[in-house]
Amino acid sequence: MRPVGWVESTLTDRSEAPKQPDEGAPPARIVFRPEFGEALSGLEVGDRVVLLTWLHLGRRDVLTGHPRGDTGRAPRGIFTTRSPERPNPIGLHTVTVTGVESAAITVDALEAVTGTPVIDVKPVLGPVAER
Repeated sequence: MRPVGWVESTLTDRSEAPKQPDEGAPPARIVFRPEFGEALSGLEVGDRVVLLTWLHLGRRDVLTGHPRGDTGRAPRGIFTTRSPERPNPIGLHTVTVTGVESAAITVDALEAVTGTPVIDVKPVLGPVAER
């Protein structure tokens, strides 16, 4: 697997990052490898997409954790949380596209730090009509 791009953000330290985008995540820019510019064809401002990222700063040996890092709560299996600490640290981020360039997009709110690898982009689909 190789990244298709990387996050550019004002968030530079993991401790600064909000846990969820609606908790104060700033806008961000996703810069794609030049060879993937064509893959942005048809993407428009206002589109909702899911960014899949590789949470490269997360530990991969953690199997349990306290929800939201709150040690007052009982630990749970990591697959029941959104923690970046997990065997395969894939992040899922639903964002709105605010700008489209030849090899970059800007998005409204992203809780990933600058340098986070982006591994894919998928559209958010509405209901599919029956055929």
